[in-house]
Amino acid sequence: MSLLQKITDDLKSAMKERDGIRVSCLRMIKTSLKNLQVEKCRELQEEEIIAAISSAVRKAQEAIVEFRKGGREDLALKEEQEIKIYQGYLPQQLSSEEIEKILREVISDLSAKTSRDIGKVMKAAMTRMAGQAQGKEVNEIARKLLV
Repeated sequence: MSLLQKITDDLKSAMKERDGIRVSCLRMIKTSLKNLQVEKCRELQEEEIIAAISSAVRKAQEAIVEFRKGGREDLALKEEQEIKIYQGYLPQQLSSEEIEKILREVISDLSAKTSRDIGKVMKAAMTRMAGQAQGKEVNEIARKLLV
């Protein structure tokens, strides 16, 4: 079963169960994916679907920070619930140690030495870790390794 079909089926069951937050999240994902599909004029690949969901997670994480700055803990908690739902459709996320291990391999493969090589390292690393890690975290670890 494709990821898009799984999202559609889960949306139907969430509607039957009257699970408001899940319905809302899945509708947002489906709308985002439909817009992306129209933009590309073709069916989406699994990697593109995963990238779109990862983007939704990243946006929700940024929203949490802003809501907490504004003293809106209720909205921050709602975003955290949405992130949990989104992550159910993403591959298992890598730990910091696993990211560091992959980055060390990439750095040695590319013979990267300084922080000027960060672009090459990030491109290769994100290709290997597609959907399994957030770019911000990978970038932070790569910068520590490329001093």
